[in-house]
Amino acid sequence: MIRYAYKAMSKEGRPSSGVIEAVDRKSAICLLAQRGHFALEMKEAGPSDAPSAESAETAVREPLFTARRISGRDVLLITEQLTTALRAGLPVLQALQIVGQQQTKPAIRKMLEDLAQSVRSGRSLSEAMREYPQAFSTLYCSMVSVGETGGILDETMQQLVRLLSRENKVQSSFKNASAYPAFVLAVGFVSVGIILIWILPRLIEAMGMEPAALPLPTKMLLGLSHFLAWYGWLLAGLLGIAGFFFLRWKRTSAGRLQWDRFKLKLPLMGHVLRTLAVGRLARTLGSLTKCGIPILNALGVVRDTLGNEVLARQIDHVSDEVKAGSDLATPLGQSGLFDPLLVQIVSIGEQTGKLDEMLLQAAETFDEQADSVLQRYMSLFPAILILLLAAVIFFLIAATLLPIIGMDLSVFSG
Repeated sequence: MIRYAYKAMSKEGRPSSGVIEAVDRKSAICLLAQRGHFALEMKEAGPSDAPSAESAETAVREPLFTARRISGRDVLLITEQLTTALRAGLPVLQALQIVGQQQTKPAIRKMLEDLAQSVRSGRSLSEAMREYPQAFSTLYCSMVSVGETGGILDETMQQLVRLLSRENKVQSSFKNASAYPAFVLAVGFVSVGIILIWILPRLIEAMGMEPAALPLPTKMLLGLSHFLAWYGWLLAGLLGIAGFFFLRWKRTSAGRLQWDRFKLKLPLMGHVLRTLAVGRLARTLGSLTKCGIPILNALGVVRDTLGNEVLARQIDHVSDEVKAGSDLATPLGQSGLFDPLLVQIVSIGEQTGKLDEMLLQAAETFDEQADSVLQRYMSLFPAILILLLAAVIFFLIAATLLPIIGMDLSVFSG
């Protein structure tokens, strides 16, 4: 390897300099181009030349920072446009250039320019995409790699469009389902806080009643009101600290496993998560095997798409069993975590040699079931939440009105 001292200009117009190692001068220029820098001067490095840490950090950090600003919806739109261009017969490089020119979001345009530059320098598209892990998942890069190797990139990209469309739909449904309950909870907490801290104490004070003469519900609320007035900030701080440690615990391997196991046991949410995971497993495994990825490799990719550590570890167990010589259906059925229909379809698919086709066909059915479960969740959860909030508000109103009713009855009887 030969060390070359260079002076270059980034795409944003920032000058940089440093030392780079390559086989020859042409390879050094190509390596700089892959990092998004255009060589202005290139010569063999002497002993006094030192590498430029700034330029190396820029080459690594810029793609990652850019990818963080690219949403899943953006990746879906890019994939749809690339699929259309490839199916029209355009080469990969030209497709990237054309799609990049159509983008209005700077982050997407820069990423596509970097991908085109990498492909122009001789790298494969999947290798270039792996530099953007926040934008392109392992599943995405694996399918693109298989498409490039088998010469069926347009078909694998079309499969990716179906997968990403489904994931985007599920995420949108969850966001829509969570928005209304979150709003109701926020309004409810604010309303209860206002009543307890400001309205109730002033109302009791205006009535001039002795605390001992108050009804029990009113005494309870008044005690809670005094506690919040004096220790509310302390309670908020303790809750914040508890939330911080909970999030840290949830990021650990043991914490994530226990939390995901707890979610699967929830009466309503558990069924939703399990149904979504079955549909995702069927579609993803079917797409990967259809592209020609071996079943063990496909299982390794699938386990990271399920979104639940309990199910992911079960897939690891299934993979170990398959590696030991077992079929796929038996360990799936023994786990008890996956739909019996999925187990039967896998069993028939293995026997007939049409596992990919049957999984993709079954994925449509599982997706319909998931949509139905999500719809029920979106209908029931807000309703249950509103009922609970209504019960709290009713208790507050009753506890507030009981002293007034008691005063009126005493006046009437007197």
